[in-house]
Amino acid sequence: MVDTYTDDEIYGKAYDARLARRLLRYLVPYQRAMAVSLALLLALGLLELAGPFLMKVAIDQYIAPGKPDGLGFIALLYVGSLLGVFVLRYGQTFLLNATGQRAMHDLRMELFAHLQRMGLRFFDRNPVGALMTRLTNDIEALNEALTSGVVAIIGDVITMIGISIVMILLDWRLALVTFLVLPLLYVVSNRLQVSLRDAYRTIRTRLSRLNVYVQESVSGMAIIQLFNREQRSFERFDALNADYLRASLRSVFLFSVLYPSVTVIGSLAIAAIIWYGGGQALQGALTIGVLVAFLQYLQRFYEPIRDMAEKYNIMQQAMTSAERIFALLDEPEEIRNPEAPVHLASPRGEVVFDHVWFAYEDEDWVLKDVTFRIAPGESIAFVGATGAGKTSLISLLARFYDPQRGRILVDGVDLRDLDQRELRRHLGVVLQDPFLFAGTVEQNIRLQNPAIGDAEVRAAARRVGADRFIERLPGGYQHEVRERGGGLSVGQKQLLAFARAIAHNPRILLVLDEATSSVDTETEALIGEALREVMRDRTTIAIAHRLATVQQVDRIIVLHKGRIVEQGSHAALLAHRGLYYRLWELQRHDSLVRSA
Repeated sequence: MVDTYTDDEIYGKAYDARLARRLLRYLVPYQRAMAVSLALLLALGLLELAGPFLMKVAIDQYIAPGKPDGLGFIALLYVGSLLGVFVLRYGQTFLLNATGQRAMHDLRMELFAHLQRMGLRFFDRNPVGALMTRLTNDIEALNEALTSGVVAIIGDVITMIGISIVMILLDWRLALVTFLVLPLLYVVSNRLQVSLRDAYRTIRTRLSRLNVYVQESVSGMAIIQLFNREQRSFERFDALNADYLRASLRSVFLFSVLYPSVTVIGSLAIAAIIWYGGGQALQGALTIGVLVAFLQYLQRFYEPIRDMAEKYNIMQQAMTSAERIFALLDEPEEIRNPEAPVHLASPRGEVVFDHVWFAYEDEDWVLKDVTFRIAPGESIAFVGATGAGKTSLISLLARFYDPQRGRILVDGVDLRDLDQRELRRHLGVVLQDPFLFAGTVEQNIRLQNPAIGDAEVRAAARRVGADRFIERLPGGYQHEVRERGGGLSVGQKQLLAFARAIAHNPRILLVLDEATSSVDTETEALIGEALREVMRDRTTIAIAHRLATVQQVDRIIVLHKGRIVEQGSHAALLAHRGLYYRLWELQRHDSLVRSA
């Protein structure tokens, strides 16, 4: 998957005004704080101009004429300007960074909310590691751009404009000498910046691929170790890591050339001023104070240019990250709620599939013209060979996907006319591989539903027999469960999944892919007894591979290559001697062989 994943390859301009406008939208709620920050920045830029001017006054009016009486006052003004710069810079930096953090908080929340609304088809084609990169590294790059990039560049521009005006007022000829080197500076920096843009885009792509592989490898570490693939896995990681290193070193090289290039060109301007300005001073056409002040202004003039070269580094990364984040935000939601959803006042649990056709890709049909009705309170089991389309039925009923043709109704209402949250509130799902979150046992059963009290949590656990092992855990219901249920057996996780489904009291219960297959005989008997009680007056849909576990349901539907080929009770299907009979005989023979 990592080798062929190319979704991160996004190409665009080094600076995109459209992306910049979208980024600035996140600052609109904090425009007052931004306005204050910019005002402080403007005041800071003006105050920083005072130092060289005070130096000129000190030299021309007091030092050169030999009048030391006013030097103390000039020194106090100079120190006062430095203290003023300190206070303004502190206030502006704090305000700007706090605003940037809040704006990125809002963007991160919007991105996460968007991911939660995406259908499963989106997650089928987007690796988790790549999505993690968007929420972490890319957001952080944008945060740095807002706090250290955009506003800092504005401050640098203000400083350069202010210094340019002061230099022209001091001596327009010296200012002209300074400005003559700017075209050379533009040509050099522009050429390097184009290369930097591509380098930063490559870095983000390589980092995303690295994150994808790390996430996949850590999740599948048991398989890697069982099949002795540690060395191969290490070699693959080494290749990806080396690829990322090469991309990073290229950007380091280019930036290392860019920064000193600005310094060298600035030094050429200083040398020209010393040569020309020094000659003017010797001829008496220029005072020493003006020359000293001009040299200080010139050094400060190139400081923001060097600073902007560094900020360009940040802005390039930000533009690349913005491309990727907004590309993700622009992904359409394939499963959308209707503008005026129909509400199920008192759901009965009737389910109808009406000529449903479904494919995950193009017209590679997984389900073909499937039609059936499940009455309220009826228990149904879907059986068939692997790939027959059983799990796809459940995914469609939960509206993780929409069928390409036909419709699915609950209590006579098309799923596309229902609010997704309301639909899923009436569904209870138990998976063969239950997913547990980091948190307490109680939190995993309740799943942050405030309507489920402590009594309901404990009652649900008792009904499936989970209370027996929960009460033996350190802390009982407050025992901390590690990520994905680490530290619990498969059977214990399965019991918690059943308790979770029962606690939410669904109208329709979905039991997927032999959910009781991972527990021992005694625990399976407890779950079977609890399930029979829970199934009473509820619509229950079970998917099973072991046919021995579905004999007691009201009706069995047999799927073969995406079509319904048989349906009826266990006894009726055996008497029919069709596909179900052949599956039954095959499994019974396998069981006899294993028992022998």
